Amino acid sequence: MGVILEVKNLTKKFGGLTAVNDFSFEIDRGEFVGLIGPNGAGKTTLFNLISGFEKPSSGRIRFDGMNITNLKPFRIVNLGIARTFQLVRSFKYLNLLDNVSISCLSPRGKTASEDFKTVEYASSILTSVGLVDKARIPPIILPHGDLRKLQIGKALGTNPQLLLLDEPFSGLSFEEQLVITDLIRKLHDDGVTIFITGHVLRELMNLVPRVLAMHQGKLIADGPPQEVANNKIVLEAYLGRGEDFA
Repeated sequence: MGVILEVKNLTKKFGGLTAVNDFSFEIDRGEFVGLIGPNGAGKTTLFNLISGFEKPSSGRIRFDGMNITNLKPFRIVNLGIARTFQLVRSFKYLNLLDNVSISCLSPRGKTASEDFKTVEYASSILTSVGLVDKARIPPIILPHGDLRKLQIGKALGTNPQLLLLDEPFSGLSFEEQLVITDLIRKLHDDGVTIFITGHVLRELMNLVPRVLAMHQGKLIADGPPQEVANNKIVLEAYLGRGEDFA
């Protein structure tokens, strides 16, 4: 399949704080990878670096063979990396169809929808995330679980090859988590490479076949979920010796 994302010796410093510390890993095209770590581990900063919202202090990021280390976010999106955020973001007074249609007007979105009208393409995305029946209502009145689905739909409108999902289970009930889990699984089955982070450890560890563990900006483990969950360094560092991932 080949490597789609290569991160090499990536470091980000904020004054005297090193948020990401000499971090290196690769993701192959079609992989489904999780990133775990406690608050302050550097997970969101890593996502910000990959998506261009932060510039690294040192190191390199390559996507599909291209160096994207210092590119702006809109350039990175147009190359094929889309992301969601921990805090739900939307055009709250526009309806759901218009929210997704805006993403579909990106260069990659236009290419994907060239055989359709933008509205038709956006409608198909709302169908895929289970929101088509709410297409004409504004997100300001949606429950939190639907807002999470809308975030994913907006990211899909840019026709990504790699989807970064930052805490997609945050603030959700158990039932809402199950819905989002099924949606993410389907996206991966449809061919999207997914890199996901989350604090709902049991759900995340049961979802992905590979996990990166991060602590104080460093990569401390990389492997299958059960192997990472039983890793002595991981357990001692931040998961807690009594944590059960089954």
